[in-house]
Amino acid sequence: MIRLGSLAGYPFEGPRLLAGWTAPARAAVYAVMYQPDRVAEPQEYGVVYVAHSDDLSAWLGRVDNDRFRLYICTYEAPGAKRPHREQIVRELVAVYRPGCNADQYDQAWKDEWIGEYQAPTTGPLTTDRDPSPGRG
Repeated sequence: MIRLGSLAGYPFEGPRLLAGWTAPARAAVYAVMYQPDRVAEPQEYGVVYVAHSDDLSAWLGRVDNDRFRLYICTYEAPGAKRPHREQIVRELVAVYRPGCNADQYDQAWKDEWIGEYQAPTTGPLTTDRDPSPGRG
C-alpha cells in the first residue's frame, strides 16, 4: 500500500510493476509511476500520470507497458461515483503535477473565492461557568 494525496492521502494498492499486471474490471483511480533511482532510493516513486476509469481492464489495453519500467497503483474509492473519482484525480494532479497529464490544477486558495466572514463560531471559546469546586 502507498498513500497518495494531501494530508493523510488515499490508500492506494501497489505500486505494482505495470508489465504483466492484470487489471480488474472495476472502477478506480489510478496513478502510473516510475522509480527515479531504483538502487539508491528503492521506496521512492515519481508520479507521471493520474486518471480514473470505469473499467481498469479496458484502460490497460491502450498501454505499451513493455517499453518502460512503469508501476501502477490503484484506489477503488469505496462508494465513489465518477464525479468523486474525478475530484480525487484533480487533487492528485494538483499535488504531484504529473508531466503526462494534459490538464494541470493549482492548489492555491484565494480569499475572493469564499470571502472573509465573521460568525460567532469563529471566535475563541468562552464560558461563564465558575470552575471552583462545588459551584456549577
